[in-house]
Amino acid sequence: MAVKLRTEYGSVLHMPVLKECAREKGSHGIVESYGHKQYLQNPGEDNDYLITGTHPYPPGPGVALTADTKIQRMPSESASQSLAVALPPSQSKIESNRTAASVGDIYRHAGISERSQPPGLTMAMMETGGNKNSALMAKKAPTMPKPQWHPPWKLYRVISGHLGWVRCIAVEPGNQWFVTGSADRTIKIWDLASGKLKLSLTGHISTVRGVIVSARSPYLFSCGEDKQVKCWDLEYNKVIRHYHGHLSAVYGLDLHPTIDVLVTCSRDSTARIWDVRTKASVHTLSGHTNAVATVKCQAAEPQIITGSHDTTIRLWDLVAGKTRVTLTNHKKSVRAVVLHPRQYTFASGSPDNIKQWKFPDGNFIQNLSGHSAIINTLAVNSDGVLVSGADNGTMHLWDWRTGYNFQRVHAAVQPGSLDSESGIFACGFDQSESRLLTAEADKTIKVYKEDDSATEETHPVSWKPEIIKRKRF
Repeated sequence: MAVKLRTEYGSVLHMPVLKECAREKGSHGIVESYGHKQYLQNPGEDNDYLITGTHPYPPGPGVALTADTKIQRMPSESASQSLAVALPPSQSKIESNRTAASVGDIYRHAGISERSQPPGLTMAMMETGGNKNSALMAKKAPTMPKPQWHPPWKLYRVISGHLGWVRCIAVEPGNQWFVTGSADRTIKIWDLASGKLKLSLTGHISTVRGVIVSARSPYLFSCGEDKQVKCWDLEYNKVIRHYHGHLSAVYGLDLHPTIDVLVTCSRDSTARIWDVRTKASVHTLSGHTNAVATVKCQAAEPQIITGSHDTTIRLWDLVAGKTRVTLTNHKKSVRAVVLHPRQYTFASGSPDNIKQWKFPDGNFIQNLSGHSAIINTLAVNSDGVLVSGADNGTMHLWDWRTGYNFQRVHAAVQPGSLDSESGIFACGFDQSESRLLTAEADKTIKVYKEDDSATEETHPVSWKPEIIKRKRF
């Protein structure tokens, strides 16, 4: 019995025991007997509790509670259950001729089987006559933190010039210009301040699906559905390197922030790591069973993250070229992954949900539900504004910390385009994070900025606190 008590009820054996109200007339004291020790409480003293937490229970039949002991369920707002053992006020003394009930008898008396209760169940002794109860209260219910207020974003410029769907967009590190790739097989460089076209680069023979500007060298990298990955020298505006190896359309690319390597992902279900200088293929990251739609790099571990149409996200070991973690929570294709610029977290976009994850092991944080469309792109800034762009032309803006959707945008298509041509294929913030650029199916680039005239009074947070989200860390 002692072994059983210790293994099954060890966490609740040593609890504070409440004494009876000593202010009743005729009360001469309370003697509680635990084995060989006795604790006497005189009526003149002011002590309120007999604390037995440091004294072990005797190896006897169980806890010494009388037959008059009643089991009550404590009123609690939390989901966790607590048992309260209430002493009747008529009991002023523990009589020795009563039969002691074991812990199992207590559970059976309450109509609860012994096995149905977890071993860590909290038992609290409380007074029925007073308002005092033990400090061992139930855990507080999880609450949803109040979202931070963000000003709404408004459209203030539409840039046209491409003759096909604008599939990708990137801003250069100096924040002077940005580059777009399109289904018209061209790469165009635009002035960020004025929105005027500066340069057009031709060379791809199919849709350009990815562009990125290097912060370490004057190079622009592009990839497309012609299986080609090109390195452009921006001093001569010419292609200086080709990276051969992909067997099908190349859907995305990213540069490592600290090492001179380029990572590309393709419809051939692989991601490839290239040495920028030698054009050599360092690793072929195989493991996905369908097209790899997006890839991201970071300096910390894991250094490479891929999202695929096989509904999984993989975190890769760059040195070994192998998968560290495979995340299988999504039920549909993962087309977008974005890393938070300050926190060690990232988000992934899929038609079922946008999910937030914690590095390095990909622990799930929370779902951002409500954008029920094919999500092509995600972007996040340092203020915690997450943007998701979808195939049907809708753009949702979220508070990163709480997952609160504070704005929904559906911009009108360019005159002359069909209403069905309102998809958002790529989006990104400029380096100052004051402008949001979107690449769209109506052949335009739309530029958004924060509404300066908005305040918390004009655009209040319509937040419902009854929604409780459990964050998992």
